[in-house]
Amino acid sequence: MAELGNPTKTIEVLKKYKLQFQKRYGQNFLVDSNILEKIIEAAQITKEDLVLEIGPGIGTMTQYLAEHAGEVIAVEIDKTLIPVLQDTLSCYGNVHIINEDILKVDVKALMQGNGRQLKIVANLPYYITTPIIMGLLESRISFQSITIMVQKEVADRMQAGPGTKDYGALSLAVQYYARPEVLFFVSPHCFMPRPNVESAVIRLTRRDENPVQAENEAYLFSLIRSAFGQRRKTLVNSLFHNMGGNLTKEQVGVALEKMKLSPSIRGEALTLSQFVQLGKLLQEAENL
Repeated sequence: MAELGNPTKTIEVLKKYKLQFQKRYGQNFLVDSNILEKIIEAAQITKEDLVLEIGPGIGTMTQYLAEHAGEVIAVEIDKTLIPVLQDTLSCYGNVHIINEDILKVDVKALMQGNGRQLKIVANLPYYITTPIIMGLLESRISFQSITIMVQKEVADRMQAGPGTKDYGALSLAVQYYARPEVLFFVSPHCFMPRPNVESAVIRLTRRDENPVQAENEAYLFSLIRSAFGQRRKTLVNSLFHNMGGNLTKEQVGVALEKMKLSPSIRGEALTLSQFVQLGKLLQEAENL
């Protein structure tokens, strides 16, 4: 059974290897066995699964994953933790450790030829959560679910709807590709060192079909990022200033008029389907 799911064992490992927490990597190790078991249950891990774990740290959650999954690939950026992982995971023959930056890893190539269904599990560093999630979603890898520990505010943003303060580019991207569900919250006391914020575990289940179909997904998400680049500005001004000079204010205004939307509307008021419609109209205007 996994041995690292408590503060005492974590401290022993840190002392043995003379490790220090790396602030630049946002390291907050999870040291509560009850929470670890809840994450495994939430991720619905079985022996049929290949699990990609991002940021295994000293291998605490990796041990739990290895006991439930068919195979685990653990990607860790901090090279000082690799000897620790090789030690703490030495009795698990189904774990593969990769010392890389997940943002630079070709996940598709990593999974090529593996017949198992992919599930992604991670306790993500808060400072880099959004780039990691966006990278995984836009890579078009065939995953079944992503179960991650994130800052509570980020979890709120992922499932936010139009017209709310949390609604933004991340909300739209996540909901385009997956169904987000916040499962439970985690106190700072469950980590070492303790973060200054509350955490949440959220599961993103991949959609079989996107809720709306965009002809050009790259253009759609460029449009969405531009719309939320300056939240206080109207959509007309945001797109004019952030779309690289390809659009005029008049073109945006005409497109909004065709959609029967106010020229003073902001991006936070538009639904995903309205962004898809707007993107189609603006591309047509650019191609005239």
